[in-house]
Amino acid sequence: MKVDGALTGSIGHGLLLLVGIERSDTAEDIEAAADKVANLRVFADSEGQMNLSLLEVGGSALVVSQFTLLGDIRKGRRPSFTGAASPELAAPMVADFADLLRRAGIHTEMGVFGARMEVELVNDGPVTLVVEVRDGRVSS
Repeated sequence: MKVDGALTGSIGHGLLLLVGIERSDTAEDIEAAADKVANLRVFADSEGQMNLSLLEVGGSALVVSQFTLLGDIRKGRRPSFTGAASPELAAPMVADFADLLRRAGIHTEMGVFGARMEVELVNDGPVTLVVEVRDGRVSS
């Protein structure tokens, strides 16, 4: 990942996590999301089945703040971002999410909050998931 041409974060085997924080998100929601991500079985075992977690494969996480995930396009022709948390609320929550992954034992790197980032991805497999958390409960 680059900001203004400078490399700011890089991982090998692991997950690229695009994180959008809503105005209603709480610390409990962030904890539930970090726990889910750390333990979600999305990596292949020796038989090719998705049975291993990020923790089990020793993978890394690249956490990138992405408020545009919260764009509401149901009305009009321009996305509305009224559901997104303000930068003052979102920035520390994204940092807390990354810190929780680190405390779980996952090598975690972060993007630069609010910066225009260039993110490169090698997608090794057909898996892209949306993890949503409300009131500390995970859904997708």
